[in-house]
Amino acid sequence: MAWTDSRVFQQFIADAVSQTALFDLSGTGVNAFKTSLFTNSITPDRTVSAANSASNVDQWATAQEIWQTGQWAQFGVALANRAITLPGGGVVMFDGDDTASGTGFSTLVNNGSAGSAFGTMTYDDTLTTPVADQGVCFNYLGGGASVVGGQLTVVWHTNGLFRITA
Repeated sequence: MAWTDSRVFQQFIADAVSQTALFDLSGTGVNAFKTSLFTNSITPDRTVSAANSASNVDQWATAQEIWQTGQWAQFGVALANRAITLPGGGVVMFDGDDTASGTGFSTLVNNGSAGSAFGTMTYDDTLTTPVADQGVCFNYLGGGASVVGGQLTVVWHTNGLFRITA
């Protein structure tokens, strides 16, 4: 069991295209998106149901989440200044500001034990239909990330959180 790559949830795309869920990825929309940190004890799966992609469900349960009160909130940190851009070549990109903890992050903790963050899961914290807190995508950090007495910042790739080629 381990992280190996970054993916968009299949059900997110299906629900967005069919308007089963009214995701608004633009920076001007009313939807709020959050990013949570996770341990290496899960194996993310892009083909799970909408219900199993949701925050605090299945493998995304808080038992696998890394957080610290006042630094990186349980259930995630808001994804600020998100935007949909068209960088060319038939590509549609979803991006946002790099996501940071407070400056006093003492250590990454999972269930009271020190640990490392291996990946993130971004979800819509606003919608309740068809599923509350439905997942959008998950991103592998390339290995274990840790911090002791500082700030943890997830620096999104120059290709954004995800890209779709039309």
